[in-house]
Amino acid sequence: MNVKPDFSKHKNHAETAPAFLSVWEMESYYGESYIVQGISFNVHEGEIVALLGRNGAGKTTVLRSIARMDNPEVKHGEIWLDHQPLHNMKSHEAAAAGIGLVPEDRCIIPGLTVEENLQLAQIAPPIGWSLERLYELFPRLAERRKQEGVTLSGGEQQMLAVARALARDIKVLLLDEPYEGLAPVIVDEIEKTLRIIKEQGITTIIVEQNAVRVLQLADRAVILDTGGIVFDGTAAEVLENEELRAEYLAI
Repeated sequence: MNVKPDFSKHKNHAETAPAFLSVWEMESYYGESYIVQGISFNVHEGEIVALLGRNGAGKTTVLRSIARMDNPEVKHGEIWLDHQPLHNMKSHEAAAAGIGLVPEDRCIIPGLTVEENLQLAQIAPPIGWSLERLYELFPRLAERRKQEGVTLSGGEQQMLAVARALARDIKVLLLDEPYEGLAPVIVDEIEKTLRIIKEQGITTIIVEQNAVRVLQLADRAVILDTGGIVFDGTAAEVLENEELRAEYLAI
């Protein structure tokens, strides 16, 4: 008889150290479709966490739920960021509390230059991320500051989307498929930037199909399967566990 491997012993969301971002028993729905089925996990300040799983596992839904988007609807559970309850907030309130979501399509605003996209997002006065500091982090954007944002290359648009999130002086960066369609050399640049952002104390959660690549960047990994968590542990554990990768990531 074939027995499905049990990786539940790896789960560590009930950690003793206080969490910076905490998701507890969260249930999310699109209409009547039950997508995220009572998941709980903690993220510590400054961590990079890879949120992984096969297509349809609920990864994007988790990001959108944390960001308090209108869809999906969170019908049960709690989300806490730095001692603030997010679960009762609207999306603009969660953004003001420090959540920055970079969606898969990047949502660059047509008709606006690179600089105008950044200025529109920036709080006034900027606390941590002035335009000058953003341009220092993203020199390509500095070179193209007067260029319309939607005319940038895919990699440059991804940089702009991340810079725009930072411009709001966020605490947590949520990235949905940031490597999609990008050449490896551009992914190298994105990862270099994410390491710098980590050094600044910003917490990052990344949904990414290129699991091996993102696991090499991440501190920890949370793996979803059909709306539930099947693994919560270090990224190194996933890289070293061939059975786990084959069962849930097909790698």
